Amino acid sequence: MPAWTATLAWKSAVFITVMCCALAALLGVLVHTAVTRQTVGQAREKALTRLDDVTAAYTAGEALPRRSGLDPPGLPASLRALAVGGERGTMVADHLGRPTMWAAAPADGHALATRTDYSQSARTINGLDRAIVGSSLLAIGATLLAGGFAVTRVTRRLHQTALVARRIGAGDLDARVGDPLTADASRPQDEVAIVAGALDTMASALQHKLLAEQRFTADVAHELRTPLTGLSAAAELLAPGRPSELVRDRVRTMRALTEDLLEISRLDTRTERVDLDVHELAPLVERVASASGTDTEVEVVGDGAPVRVETDRRRLERVLGNLISNAHRHGRPPVVLTVDGPVVTVRDHGEGFPDYLTEDGPQRFRTEGGSKGHGLGLTIAAGQARVMGARLVFENAADGGAVARLTLPEYGRPAQEPPLPGPRT
Repeated sequence: MPAWTATLAWKSAVFITVMCCALAALLGVLVHTAVTRQTVGQAREKALTRLDDVTAAYTAGEALPRRSGLDPPGLPASLRALAVGGERGTMVADHLGRPTMWAAAPADGHALATRTDYSQSARTINGLDRAIVGSSLLAIGATLLAGGFAVTRVTRRLHQTALVARRIGAGDLDARVGDPLTADASRPQDEVAIVAGALDTMASALQHKLLAEQRFTADVAHELRTPLTGLSAAAELLAPGRPSELVRDRVRTMRALTEDLLEISRLDTRTERVDLDVHELAPLVERVASASGTDTEVEVVGDGAPVRVETDRRRLERVLGNLISNAHRHGRPPVVLTVDGPVVTVRDHGEGFPDYLTEDGPQRFRTEGGSKGHGLGLTIAAGQARVMGARLVFENAADGGAVARLTLPEYGRPAQEPPLPGPRT
């Protein structure tokens, strides 16, 4: 079924329509039955009174009134049989194309009957039925309009709440629903206002916790910088030997970790500014692979036409460098870096990414399989990709190995722009 049939507005409209139709049908049947019973009863009393007069005239041997007689033509057979059997009765039937009320009584083995015009009563009942149908349709339409207006107001507020929830999930922690009913605590609140208020409270608490964690990370990194700088200088003064090499190696590792924490704290605050420019992608990727100092294969897929992207070169080099380093550190060779249009893929042939990473993305200080990493490299890569408007996806190849796919915004030169001077590489 179409997707719009699952909406609350559609379900409410169907429910209101069904209930209105059921209520209108019930009331219509009750009114029709009551009025019909009353109308038929009055016509029957009138016909029986006339039958008493006809019976008195027949007994006295007087001439019978008009529209009366013994076994008159048009008398329904069932009513004739009832009268011949010795009982009185009435019946509505068509006579000469007109509704007629018949009344009959026994008379010497025959049926003494009289008839009265039932047209006015039939028109009254038919008019009542048309009025019931018309008023029911009008009531259903008015109820649908009023119910649709009320339901739309509720669904609009629900849509606004869902939109704010998506914005919070995307990282906009300043987003708030701000439902009018939640502004004044003394006013009665409906369920939608309660949900909106709970969402705003949750967003505020989450924002405060995340800001506190970001401040803590940044403060720790800043505080570590000064003693690490002094420690690095002191380590350089140590006498050559194995102990001094171990000290220098640990100091370099701590300084790299501190710089990574500072970079993550800047990415968390979302205050980074990009320096966008147009770059030819394939030569840039080859330079990054060469500068990494690793045995990384570079493959360029396509018809040979240069692909240009609009990106921040420094951040792109940082992202690709982290992906290449992660592939060599946690995967197995060969590590292949593929350029296919604006898409750059880094693949190794190891055991692949863990499930949590492919489902929820990289998480700092979380690694599996006994690796020595801190989970910061991929976290920084994902953050830098987000800043420069690229899309970074982590997945596992069907035949084994981890695949990191970076999709960059491709730059299309306007038709009036002259071609770049000089030979193309």
